[in-house]
Amino acid sequence: MLAMIERAGGAPVRIPAGRMLIDGKWCEAADGRTITVYDPATEDKIAEIAAGSADDIGRAVDAAQRCFESTLWQKMRPIDRGRLLEKLAILIERDADELARLETLDNGKPYFVSRNVDMQFAIDALRYYGGWASKVNGEYITLSPLFDDGGTYRAYTDRRPVGVVGGITPWNFPLGQAIQKIAPAIAFGCTIVLKPSEEASLTTLRLGELILEAGLPDGAVNIVTGYGQEAGQALVDHPKVRKIAFTGSTATGQRILQASARHMKRVTLELGGKSPTIILADADLDKAIPGAANAIFPNSGQVCTAGSRLFIEASVFDEVSAGVARIASELRLGSGFDPDTQLGPLISARQIERVSALVASGLDEGAVPLCGAARNGQKGYFYQPTVLTGGRAGMRIAREEVFGPVVIAMPINDLRQIKSLANDTEFGLGASIWTRDLNKAHLLAAEIDAGTVWINTHNVLDTSMPFGGVKLSGLGREFGTEVVHAYTEPRAVCMRLESDGFITG
Repeated sequence: MLAMIERAGGAPVRIPAGRMLIDGKWCEAADGRTITVYDPATEDKIAEIAAGSADDIGRAVDAAQRCFESTLWQKMRPIDRGRLLEKLAILIERDADELARLETLDNGKPYFVSRNVDMQFAIDALRYYGGWASKVNGEYITLSPLFDDGGTYRAYTDRRPVGVVGGITPWNFPLGQAIQKIAPAIAFGCTIVLKPSEEASLTTLRLGELILEAGLPDGAVNIVTGYGQEAGQALVDHPKVRKIAFTGSTATGQRILQASARHMKRVTLELGGKSPTIILADADLDKAIPGAANAIFPNSGQVCTAGSRLFIEASVFDEVSAGVARIASELRLGSGFDPDTQLGPLISARQIERVSALVASGLDEGAVPLCGAARNGQKGYFYQPTVLTGGRAGMRIAREEVFGPVVIAMPINDLRQIKSLANDTEFGLGASIWTRDLNKAHLLAAEIDAGTVWINTHNVLDTSMPFGGVKLSGLGREFGTEVVHAYTEPRAVCMRLESDGFITG
């Protein structure tokens, strides 16, 4: 790999030297293949990563299983697992500037976002789950036996780690998503094999160096880079992997769910979205208009909960749609290392082709652009922030996840339409409602099929609040108390007690 890349006004970005982390050691892919990594802002080659195969996944899973079964891991106190996560948080905090530069180089997002959002989320999540490690409890159960045989019964449950976890992460928040899989697995006593996206693996590999420095046992965390159809599929198919934690596209999630049934694996699937942003006429438009823009454009629209359908009450439709378009047209695109940049590039040539094709389909079906609707510049994967009007619910652009800085605005002509408009999608990840009327807000929130409904805000995520979707947006929840159930299995213990006459009635 290249050792250094000069970016950020001459500040070097160190490329991690390791290929794959298996059983506490860095190694090449078994067959020596590699994947070329490109800077999405310049299209320049910046590195090569290992293209892991089923053999590499097999070695990693075996290492994770040995660690999981080891006396060291089985006897480690929960509070000490929490301390390992805290040590990792301290190391990320120490190297946050360097990690943020690497994230910006690999993913393209503005440096200030990498530093203040991605790094801070990773640090906070490690500390959150580190605190959970020593707080997992079972429950005491009072029984009512079907047959009264005169015995006295006591029953309780404990929660056991599921075993080896297979984590598969996307490219939009690479480091944060890696921590989102690693931290709960370790906190609750599992071990993990992580397969990061081939589009953005560099910060995950750098994280591997910090994991070794933090002192996690060999095999507790393994990182295998590679293509989804090879390394990812092998991880899903491996019989020793007891749980798959996946964030990514709905199509891939469906294939994972089907394959996981073969060995009855547990799955957590956080998939796509087509989130509605609903603005009523009584909303504070000075907040709702920038709120709608912030629901779709950050991270260049590459956010699963992005508010890509904008429903606006008809009486304020022109004002709101024009206001969102004005904000979009003023956003500055460029290298993430330019301090004036507000939006970076899309992740890849493939992604910009997909976004361009979906926008073109919308225009062909009658949508009208208020701004954008085109690539930006000749070099780099930049796409202009786009606001479309003239949309209809049945249009492809209104139904498929774009995963780019594109929103389609549609009027609400009758408030009784809101429920049907918002729910007229195969997805159900997020939604937001903008209104001053708390009655409308809460009544509408109860009617929307989504894992999270925000009121007068959008995209507020916190590790203490469960996160996930319904319908084709996924299965299960991450974050909050729900995550305990995702990485542990309950075990019931029931005992019949005999008095032997020393207790009299």
